[in-house]
Formats: sequence, structure tokens, C-alpha cells
Amino acid sequence: MNYRHAFHAGNFADCAKHALLVALLRGLLAKDKPFAVLDTHAGIGSYDLSAPEPQRTGEWRDGIGRVAEATAPPLADYVALVRAAGFPASYPGSPAIVRALLRPGDRLMLCELHVEDHATLRARFRGDAQVAVHRRDAWEALTALTPFPERRGLVLIDPPFEKEGEFDRLAAGLAALRHRFRAAVVAAWYPIKHRAPVRAFHAALREQAVPDCLACELTLREPTDPTRLNGCGLLVANAPFGFEQQAREILDALLARLARGEDGAATTVMRVTEER
Repeated sequence: MNYRHAFHAGNFADCAKHALLVALLRGLLAKDKPFAVLDTHAGIGSYDLSAPEPQRTGEWRDGIGRVAEATAPPLADYVALVRAAGFPASYPGSPAIVRALLRPGDRLMLCELHVEDHATLRARFRGDAQVAVHRRDAWEALTALTPFPERRGLVLIDPPFEKEGEFDRLAAGLAALRHRFRAAVVAAWYPIKHRAPVRAFHAALREQAVPDCLACELTLREPTDPTRLNGCGLLVANAPFGFEQQAREILDALLARLARGEDGAATTVMRVTEER
């Protein structure tokens, strides 16, 4: 378990993932009924940008550093949350972003398997009755902690993609989750280094008949180098009404701030599977 998100906090992939996450949460908040959120790969919740890890890579400077001045839709909501959470001194992970939007009746479940990161996460939310922190395997949590008693909510799956077969595990997890908890909104992040693994992932979702899947992708350069993170995607199943258009606007606004003139910089929002 070598992956530590502190090196990458606030990079372009975080901006895409978290801006879309905010839009998904706003869709859930549009109804009065309480909901729950399960974050399967939670990390430590928030990241000090002056720490050695982010200073060593500097990835946040070409990510949130280029986005943080946005004051108009469709990025204003996301940026306001990031600033309220402490930017530029720190960058909030998904647990902090979700927690900031919860109402009194809503719940957040966080899973983190790394021993030190789990301890940090647990300390961060100690005493918060709306947040439960688990040290358990993410894929096991998908069945152990769903469906939610509230019968509505969001499952965020954000694997580190440091092991072989992560796309296969993600497709299988999505298939199982959509079978047992159809009412949930599901969001799964994935890297785009080159196109072949992503095409195979989308094909696996079709083969396993995972319904109502939308791929929201941002690439900063042509995805032809398998050693480099050239883009990222968020696979969203059972998206709230209006999210598809919101996703296009969010990704286009991000691309305008993040692109550096390289060939292949683009955004795509496409349907991978249909509703059933």
C-alpha cells in the first residue's frame, strides 16, 4: 500500500472529481428526505499544501492553483467550498467536501484501509455523530454498508489504481452495487493514461449490464503515454436530473483554466450504458 494521496492533493484530477461531486451532492440536496454518503477510499480528509508531499510534486499549482479564482458558475460552488475549507493553506479531500454539505439528518461513512491514514481520518472526525470512520477494505464495504437505511444517497469509489486489475474490480463492484442498491447515485473515479484500459472498462460495464452509466472525462493531452496521467474520468450511475448538462459545463470550464495548449486536451460526457 504505497499510494498516498498527499502527493497529488488538489491536482487537476481532484478538481474534476470534486467539482462533479459537488454537483451530484447538490442534486441529492434538492429533496428534503435525508440521505447517506459512502466514501470507499477516503484518505485523510484534508491535506496541508505546505507539507513535504505536495511541495515535492507541486501538482496542486497546476490544478486548484489555476481554478481557485473562479467566481462564476459552474465552478463557483466548488471553489467556495474549497476556500471555506482552508485553501490556499490546505485542500479538502472528498470527506471534507461532503461533510460541509450535509444537513443535520444526513450521514457520511468513510472507509480507509491504510493504518496511518485511518488514524488521521478518525481523529479528524472524532466526536462528529454524523460521520462514521471504518478501517475496512473498500470492495467489502460496498456490500457490507449498502443499501442505506435512508434508501437514497451517494457511493463514491475512488481507487488508487496502484495494483493490476483495478479496472476489473471497479466494474465488478459497480455491477454488484447497482444490483443491490438501485436507488443510489454511484460515482467512480478512474485515470486516463491511454485509451485501451478505459475502453475495456466501459465494455465490461456493458457486458455486465450495469445500467444508466455516464462517463465524464477530462484530458489535458492526447492519452497515448501509459506512464503519465493524461486525464481522468468519473463514471456516474443513476445521476440526478440535470447532471449530464451540468457535467459538460463544469468540465468545459475546468479545461479552459487547466489546459496548457497540448494536443488532445478535451472534455467528453457520454452515455456508456442506457437506463433499464
